[in-house]
Formats: sequence, structure tokens, C-alpha cells
Amino acid sequence: MGRIVSTRRNAKPSKPAYVLDEQIGFILRQVWQRHAMIFARDIGINLTPTQWAALAKLAETGPCSQNQLGRLTAMDVATIKGVIDRLTARGLTETSPDPEDGRRLLVSLTRAGQQLAEKATPSALAISRETLAPLDAKERELLMGLLSKLR
Repeated sequence: MGRIVSTRRNAKPSKPAYVLDEQIGFILRQVWQRHAMIFARDIGINLTPTQWAALAKLAETGPCSQNQLGRLTAMDVATIKGVIDRLTARGLTETSPDPEDGRRLLVSLTRAGQQLAEKATPSALAISRETLAPLDAKERELLMGLLSKLR
């Protein structure tokens, strides 16, 4: 009697339908973690990425409402409120009534906030350069263009 040998044991397993290492969300999270490490190491001041985003946007646009600042920095209402509360407690931002709408408060940089933003800008630019350093100029431009399309 001949014995039938199964070749199944020797067959290469098929590739799973979902491979985590090939998923955009997982790759973006790893890239973000690398960028956050570079940011924490090199920013040179005691600021979180969300605090820096608020300071940088206020330096760029000038005073705006907290809600508008949240939209401009892609932060939800609770997050931007916490960020502004912490920056105000540190004397980096302040609020004042909106002259066009007395029900609304405008957030602006204090003199100290403006000076800190100016001081941190070279480091922030260097952080972006280091995050993108593995890519050549053409790849950096392509990546930024593609990521902008995904927003």
C-alpha cells in the first residue's frame, strides 16, 4: 500500500490579506513617531508639537479666535482650549475681546510668545529638514504634494 504524502506541509503559506507593515496608517504612525522624537530632541524649548503649532500659526496669522485657531491647526475644540490654557499660563498667549464681536475672544501672542516663536523657528525648520532627510529634493516635493492631496 502506497502512502500518500501531503505536500501541504511543505507548501509556502499564502500571504495574509492584511499585512500591518503595508498599511498607510501604520506607516504614517511610524513616521510621526520618528518626527516626534526628532522634535522633542531638537526643538530646544519646552513645547509640545501642538503648542508649537499654535504659536507658529499665531505668529503667521496674527490674532484669531480660539475656534479658528483650532481649525487652522487641525485641533478639536477641547485640544485647542487646553493648548491655549497652557500657553496662557506660561505667559506666551493672551486673550482679548474681539472688537468686531464682543462675544468672541481673540487669542494672540504676548511679547514673550512672539520672541519664543522667533527663537524656535530655526530649530523647527531644521526638524522638518531632518524628518525629510532620507529623501532627495524631488522625493521631498513629491511626498509633500501627495500628503497634501490626502488631507
